[in-house]
Amino acid sequence: VQLQASGGGLVQPGGSLNLSCAASGFSFKDHAIGWFRQAPGKEREKVACKGHSEGTSYIPDSLKGRFTIIRDRHRRTVYLRMNSLNVDDTGVYYCARSPYDRTCSTETMDYWGKGTQVTVSS
Repeated sequence: VQLQASGGGLVQPGGSLNLSCAASGFSFKDHAIGWFRQAPGKEREKVACKGHSEGTSYIPDSLKGRFTIIRDRHRRTVYLRMNSLNVDDTGVYYCARSPYDRTCSTETMDYWGKGTQVTVSS
C-alpha cells in the first residue's frame, strides 16, 4: 500500500492550493481516503474524507465552502482543493487510507502517506 501526497507549498492569505494523493497497492474502491492536517503544537485533525460511493464525502462545517474533496477512480487519486486560505490552515497535510469504505477517523486509518507542507503567509 502506498499513498503519495503532493502539491503543498507557500501561498499568500486568500490564495488556493490543490493537493493530490496518489494511491496504489490496494483495491481503491474498497477504502475511503481521508485528508488530515497537523499544525505545530496541535493535534492532527481530519479535514476531508471520501469513499467510492456517492454521498460519502465529508468536510467539517468549519471548512465547508473553502475545502473540496474529489476522488478520481481512474487515476486512483484523491484531491483536496483549498480556497481562501488563511494562516490557520498552515500545517503538514497527510492523506491516509481507511479500513472502511465510507468513513475516516484519525484513530482508525490504517495507512498513512508522508505529509506535504502547506504554509500560508504573506
